[in-house]
Amino acid sequence: MENNCFNMTPLGPSAHNKLGTVCIFGTGDFGRSLGLRLLQAGYSVVFGSRNPQNSSLLPKGTQVLSHLEAAQTSSIIFIAVHRENYEFLSAFSQELSGKVLVDISNNLRKNQYPESNAEYLAKLLPQSNVVKAFNTVSAWALQSGSLDASRQVCVCGDNCESKQMVMDIARSLGLTALDQGSLLAAKELENYPLQLFPLWRLPMYIATGLTAAFFIYCVLTEIVYTFVTEGKDHSFRIVVSIANRVFPIVSLIMLALCYLPGVIAAILQLYNGTKYKRFPDWLDKWMLCRKQLGLVALALAFLHVLYSLVIPLRYYASYHRHIYTISQLKDNKSLTFDNIMAWRNDSFYSLGILGFGLYVLLGLTSLPSVSNMVNWREFRFVQSKLGHITLLLCTAHTLVYGWNAFLYVSSYRWYLPPAYVLSLIVPCIVLVLKLILITPCVDRVITRIRQGWERKPAHAPHDTTGQTLAL
Repeated sequence: MENNCFNMTPLGPSAHNKLGTVCIFGTGDFGRSLGLRLLQAGYSVVFGSRNPQNSSLLPKGTQVLSHLEAAQTSSIIFIAVHRENYEFLSAFSQELSGKVLVDISNNLRKNQYPESNAEYLAKLLPQSNVVKAFNTVSAWALQSGSLDASRQVCVCGDNCESKQMVMDIARSLGLTALDQGSLLAAKELENYPLQLFPLWRLPMYIATGLTAAFFIYCVLTEIVYTFVTEGKDHSFRIVVSIANRVFPIVSLIMLALCYLPGVIAAILQLYNGTKYKRFPDWLDKWMLCRKQLGLVALALAFLHVLYSLVIPLRYYASYHRHIYTISQLKDNKSLTFDNIMAWRNDSFYSLGILGFGLYVLLGLTSLPSVSNMVNWREFRFVQSKLGHITLLLCTAHTLVYGWNAFLYVSSYRWYLPPAYVLSLIVPCIVLVLKLILITPCVDRVITRIRQGWERKPAHAPHDTTGQTLAL
């Protein structure tokens, strides 16, 4: 047995494996789908079944035998049965000795058993070469020809030749084989299909929490306050007006949260004087989900754009326009042109359009199909420099929206600041800290640290001769 042997060969299947015979134990959905793909690739397929007579659902062109007979036809056997049924394999331990057993099973929940299914199978049949593979590929992926599904097949095992055989088969099916190392990685591979959007959970929790908090805040300060103090029912504003106030607020905060961990990381590196000290776990997890944070923020910004387009069409807006026009006619007054208001209005829309345009660009470059077409420097330029410019434009868009309203006491209902003021806290913190970090004197130190330079301790230990000891 050879441990920790990684295959780096990107070539197709070996000639001696092509058009060979592959055995599959199990006639369920996955076994049938795998058998069909193997047939299409040119392999001979033999199914091992406890009831060989019941084979009406199996692909035409395959052979169905008992488990004992099927085991003798091929040197590689796919075990497409559940772990609970592995015990029957012990009866064929002699026939399975030296053969490659591909464990494709998954569990109902993560860490369901102390050891992985593949490790359990290896203990059950120590004379066989067990390889964990194909558990991350669904029956649908095999049936669809991998055109609309994942093409990656993660493979792990303790024998390099056995892994090579499985990886050759995966490539012959048009899939991408990834060597994940020894059989110790099997437990991680078995947990992977059970994860439900692992990197999206924190962004969705943040988005949901912020949306709920600001929605309640806006309802309290705009709907409940008006009803209590003036007796007016403006609850209809919840559907469009409140929603269009909450979505951009949450979007701006989440965009700022995309860049806040990078600022914190730079500050920690400055404080530690080295890049070789590990970041806290919470910061590592935060930095890993920045892409998802940005995409959720983009979705909320897109909703804000749609709601803004709808606002002029509302009954409430047209009603106020008519009332205002009639009042001007009755009072024989005309509205004078305000140059400052014109600048404010045009700047507000211009900043919003530019910010949203860069927002979309950030989202597009985060897609794998686009990011694979640019080099690292180009990707960093878009995601970092243009990202901070996007944050600056969106923050300025919010500032122009609020203008000087925060100076008036009437804006503080029940002594609570307007919601847009709260939305500016995190973005302004990020922008101010980033401005400090990009100043030449600070940026020079950060660059040196990231190139490997380390700050020496203030008090280095000395030997008896008074000379500083080398650390």
